[in-house]
Amino acid sequence: MMLRFILYIGFIFLFINCKGEQTVALDATNVFEGRGVEIPVYDFESFKPLLRINDGKIRIINFWATWCRPCVAELPYFELINSRYSRDKVEVILVSLDLPSQVESKLIPFIKKQKIASKIVLLDDPDANSWIPKVSSNWSGSIPATIIYKGGNSNFYERSFTYNELEKELKKML
Repeated sequence: MMLRFILYIGFIFLFINCKGEQTVALDATNVFEGRGVEIPVYDFESFKPLLRINDGKIRIINFWATWCRPCVAELPYFELINSRYSRDKVEVILVSLDLPSQVESKLIPFIKKQKIASKIVLLDDPDANSWIPKVSSNWSGSIPATIIYKGGNSNFYERSFTYNELEKELKKML
């Protein structure tokens, strides 16, 4: 009787916690921490699973750098999307292409000053000629560049956005 009760409770716990969500374990090659900011660092192979998560959530992945003026100009629009849409439905991931040697001196202070709340990761893979076409065969390598995807439906943009343009593209996936 007690064993049946334990199994029953175990099955209830299992079904309550299974919501069809796909968890993806990413292995960061390093993590920078400073001033309350944590930035995981990935090479492309460890980053690649972020491009294919199929859990019903829309992901907006923006490739940018602090030294890229158009990238910095559009960041507030990604932050606005991040704050206005439920994190259960939309996840904004800002992929910094800054140099690892400048994370503590430039990237972390920039994140603090701009009060960026979106998830930030650093992609540190020097073989850009290899990984850029794996992100999109249409990508020349210039930034800003953005992917908006949900499941197998993906759109790639090698351009800057205004808030209205970004939201319009997001709504195509909703």
